[in-house]
Amino acid sequence: MTDFGLKVRMAIVGSILFAFYMLVGAFGLAMFGFNMWPLVLLGLLVLPVIQYKIGTWSATRKAEPMPEDGQYQEIHQMTDSLCRDMGIKKPKLMVMDMGVPNAFATGRKGKGVVVVSTELIRLLQRDELEGVIAHELAHIKNRDVLAMVVGSSIAMMVGWVAYMVYIMSSERGIGGIIVGMVISNIAQMLVMIFVLAISRYREFVADEDARQYIGSGDPLARALEKISQGAQGRESAVDDSVSALCIFNSEKGLLQTLFATHPPTEKRIRKLRS
Repeated sequence: MTDFGLKVRMAIVGSILFAFYMLVGAFGLAMFGFNMWPLVLLGLLVLPVIQYKIGTWSATRKAEPMPEDGQYQEIHQMTDSLCRDMGIKKPKLMVMDMGVPNAFATGRKGKGVVVVSTELIRLLQRDELEGVIAHELAHIKNRDVLAMVVGSSIAMMVGWVAYMVYIMSSERGIGGIIVGMVISNIAQMLVMIFVLAISRYREFVADEDARQYIGSGDPLARALEKISQGAQGRESAVDDSVSALCIFNSEKGLLQTLFATHPPTEKRIRKLRS
């Protein structure tokens, strides 16, 4: 069952994001006129779907379907078993060269995708890899992947509205465009603060779910240790937008740490072994 704390956070953040979304709709009505409300409504309904489709395609465009035989047969078997225990439909499994050992889930419950890096498969033992797969399946089961994608989509739209409002109310020119872009980024960051309220907590929940379904937290803890060590000094080939969905995201710099999508790896390991 989905963690009650995660449900509450998703409900609260969802309500706040809905309010921002209505703000985008109000701007659309003000810009095009109330008589164009069917067009504005259609845009509000269609744009998130388009961005969701584009986001899913972008995240998996470099990945390849994982064969069900050979070296990947065992991964399919453990996924089948975990999906039966979790009561969810088996997601599509894909494999990808990410430059670092990592994995991520995208899509929604009933039509999810789990992408595992070739580097991760070579690095981890069977029980450690099972812990990672269980973690990613938990994200799909809890529907928090969809919340992250939709939240990021709304943040982008709010940023666009902030940019347009500034441009329409100020002198145009290169200076105005630059200031508008800065305001747009600030608006996106403010909305993303609410999304991050889900992001860090959902990792703890997925870790705990994985511990329950594989019977112990130690395999996943060992996997996180190896992933963290394996990522040191190596360049990730994963886009920044996808990094937020990965099981491990090494944020660097003060601003990235402040807006971190993941809790500290050391803290996750301690909780798994407590």
